[in-house]
Amino acid sequence: MGGSSGGERGTTERVLTLLGLLQQRQVWTGPELASRLGVTPRTVRRDVERLRALGYPVHAGQGVGGGYRLGPGQDLPPLLLDDEEAIATAVSLLAGAGGAVAGAGDAALRALTKLDRVLPTRLRHEVRALAGSVESFGGGRAPVDSEVLMTLARACRDEVEAGFHYPSGGEVRRRRVEPYRLVASDRRWYLLAYDLDRDDWRSFRVDRMTDVSARTWRFRPRTVPDAATYVQESVASRVYPHQARFLVHASADTVRAQIPASAAVVRRRGSERCEVLSGAGSLDFVLMHVVLLGHDFEVLAPPELRRRCRVLAERLLSAGAAPDSEEP
Repeated sequence: MGGSSGGERGTTERVLTLLGLLQQRQVWTGPELASRLGVTPRTVRRDVERLRALGYPVHAGQGVGGGYRLGPGQDLPPLLLDDEEAIATAVSLLAGAGGAVAGAGDAALRALTKLDRVLPTRLRHEVRALAGSVESFGGGRAPVDSEVLMTLARACRDEVEAGFHYPSGGEVRRRRVEPYRLVASDRRWYLLAYDLDRDDWRSFRVDRMTDVSARTWRFRPRTVPDAATYVQESVASRVYPHQARFLVHASADTVRAQIPASAAVVRRRGSERCEVLSGAGSLDFVLMHVVLLGHDFEVLAPPELRRRCRVLAERLLSAGAAPDSEEP
């Protein structure tokens, strides 16, 4: 038993070494690989077949200039990274996740959580040290602490409770949550979580969190709402004292191009109409924004907004009917 286990381990280590060699250089001859691995060319051929079985497209050329090379495949097989490559990859992902590159942050964070699962402990302090020296400038998403993002991402992945201080109602309170998803908008990072003290779903801005920590207490997953939809509706309407719904006579694609996702939710209603859900501190404010879109529309809710339409229409008609003032 012991000899068999040792033999399997030796074969695995040799195959991984072979993979690392193939990733380092364009082409290797069979004798070169056999010399580097300390085996026969026949063993090299068997190890190449093992890599092919794992999904690595190892191509073999014949004649002068032939040899083994690692080519692009139809699927993405696992990558083999040495310590320096792993550190560089993690730091780059941290910068992409926490920085202002719109559209790249969520993918960078997903990749980082996968790398985090297998990153050796000895490399973590180097990753943190190097990540602290990376910054970005320019517009886009509000920057957040990459360690906070990683703490929340791990808690979502491992299904453990999280806690943080968060401003609410003029004071900062400690919140206890079951974290489910991190959602990136064009401007900010949000956490969709079940608030244990309020017994309901909530979305939180990550840049407003302080003293973020994850517990070891695991929770039983609940049926989670669609994260992106829930957060967008929260940002666009639920956080405001007034919400309004409109039926706009234009395609959803046209209206989405006119309104930022953080300002309104646009739902398709056929090919030439859409429903717009938005919120504001004033009904007049959201009404004028829809007017300025330049499309015909109808007010669906609330009823008082229809009355405001008539008041504003009379005011505009009155202003338009006023005689031209004479020049002094």
